[in-house]
Amino acid sequence: MRHASIGRFICGALASLSLLGLAACSTGGFSAAGEQVYAPGVNQRAVAEDGIEVGHRLIAAGQYELAIKSFNRAALEHGLDVDVLSGLGSANLGLGRLGQAESLLRKAVKKDTTQPEVWNNLGVVLMERGKTVEAEQILRRAYAMDNGESDAIRDNLRLALAKSENSDTVGIDDDNYKLVRRGSGDYLISSTL
Repeated sequence: MRHASIGRFICGALASLSLLGLAACSTGGFSAAGEQVYAPGVNQRAVAEDGIEVGHRLIAAGQYELAIKSFNRAALEHGLDVDVLSGLGSANLGLGRLGQAESLLRKAVKKDTTQPEVWNNLGVVLMERGKTVEAEQILRRAYAMDNGESDAIRDNLRLALAKSENSDTVGIDDDNYKLVRRGSGDYLISSTL
């Protein structure tokens, strides 16, 4: 019986020593060895990019889920202001979540009624939902507020007018509406979501 205990002890000790021997041969840690590539570290002192700006860049790149996350982070810093609500609405439109997009954009225009870009985006959502009459009125309002300066808003109004005139007889094949971002840039949203 005693020989069996000593045998188990010796086997265990030898196994431990062999593991230690293997560990000693290893280069160890997460240090770069050979031709492996490692990501750079994070600069903790760097200034973070504005979540709203990052969200708009992600929408332009078609990364709507990531844009929503970015706008949600921006909401923690800025609160649910017009820019955050409009961005969230635009990203949800890109994902085909028309009900959520409409709700968010309606909240945005209630917070600030002076932004033609937000009215335009609400009009686009309404066109996508088949609410042509209301969309036409909202796009007219956006166009008037913008004084006709935005090509995207003008094009969306033209599409809405053509769609409302031809709604009973002919389907419009060119339903490429443009979302407009506050500041610079616009996004093209196809009706084939």
